[in-house]
Amino acid sequence: MIAAIAFFLLLLLGVPIAFVLGLTTLIFVISTGNIAVFESMPSRMYNGLQTFGLVAIPMFILLGEVMNRGGITERLIEFCQTILAHLRGGLAYVNVLANMALASIVGSANAQTAIMSKTMVPSMEKEGYKREFSTALTASSSIIGPLIPPSMPFIVYGVTAGVSIGSLFLAGIVPGIFFGLGFSIAIYFIAKKQNLPTSEKSEWTHILKSTLNVLPALIIPVFILVGITTGAFTATESAAVAVFIAFLVGFFFYKQLKLKDLPKLFFQTVITSSAVTFLLATSNIFGWVLSVQRVPQMVAEVFLGLTENPLIFLLLINILLLIIGMVIDGLAALILLTPILLPIAVQFGVDPIHFGVIMVINLTLGLMTPPVGTVLFIASSTAKVKVETLIRSIAPFLIISFVILLIITYMPWTSLSIPTLFNR
Repeated sequence: MIAAIAFFLLLLLGVPIAFVLGLTTLIFVISTGNIAVFESMPSRMYNGLQTFGLVAIPMFILLGEVMNRGGITERLIEFCQTILAHLRGGLAYVNVLANMALASIVGSANAQTAIMSKTMVPSMEKEGYKREFSTALTASSSIIGPLIPPSMPFIVYGVTAGVSIGSLFLAGIVPGIFFGLGFSIAIYFIAKKQNLPTSEKSEWTHILKSTLNVLPALIIPVFILVGITTGAFTATESAAVAVFIAFLVGFFFYKQLKLKDLPKLFFQTVITSSAVTFLLATSNIFGWVLSVQRVPQMVAEVFLGLTENPLIFLLLINILLLIIGMVIDGLAALILLTPILLPIAVQFGVDPIHFGVIMVINLTLGLMTPPVGTVLFIASSTAKVKVETLIRSIAPFLIISFVILLIITYMPWTSLSIPTLFNR
């Protein structure tokens, strides 16, 4: 009881989730008075990290750092602008694609919203787009990121659930395309209704030059997907080779990456990786506390008592995860909830890969859902737009997101077709 009170109190005080989990576990162990359990805490934390799949985390973080510093992402965004900016509302389409490209670098919808609100929103406003529309689109597009390989949430879910990370990467492709297409359709109708501006059409020579310039950058995502789909590499191995390719492209093709940049790249990678690793370590011992207290069994009994219908169960899961996603970081929520909810989902006949996609979408979508979605407030403060104005502008994208969420939830083929095709 004391540990439960401490858990919610620390959350309300805004203590980082990794420390919330660690301190709650410590309070629980002390309350038991068992010295042996207290002494075993460090080993439990260490043993929870003895998984080969976790090597992918620092690899993909380093990949993002190298792509950003080496000019690879810059070329991808420039290419999108070259081929799309001439359309009515062209920069809005570029915004969506730029967010998808940035996904592999940032790894956080909150951080991505902050960055893109400072870059894309001023650029779009300069071209005649309304600030509230640009900000709403930027916040909405940030939720596509966790579905695009390499995806940090999928890596964390894969390790926590004990399922193939490569299969999860493949499972996110169709949902990611659905969201991209859904937002693009919304942009098309908004562009016609609001008469959004266009830019001059690029000359064929410029398009050709931009295409040739982006080809080395395209090697990396293509390599990751081809390597995983053909079975040539695991997700972890593909991350290591992708980092090597990114170094070659940054050093020798674009020549923006210098030897003097390496210490900073490695240092930033260590900092980010350490934060994720510490979260995983503390969640492991917290999971042990939940297991001892039979929390998973109690939650299962609650759900089974409410319904025996898989369709109703999935609806309840969506509502629960959306609410949790509003207030708790997605990675932390995945680590906490996967051991509790996945066994129940399996009892209802839900595939673990499909359930992982549902969890990631819900937790990320919760970030942009009023009234307390954190992405809303980050975008509002960064772009200097009132929250109530932003909510009105984000409504079309939010409605489309909920529709796509329901389609993916109740049509498992959307997430399972590609993994099934390549894992035969």
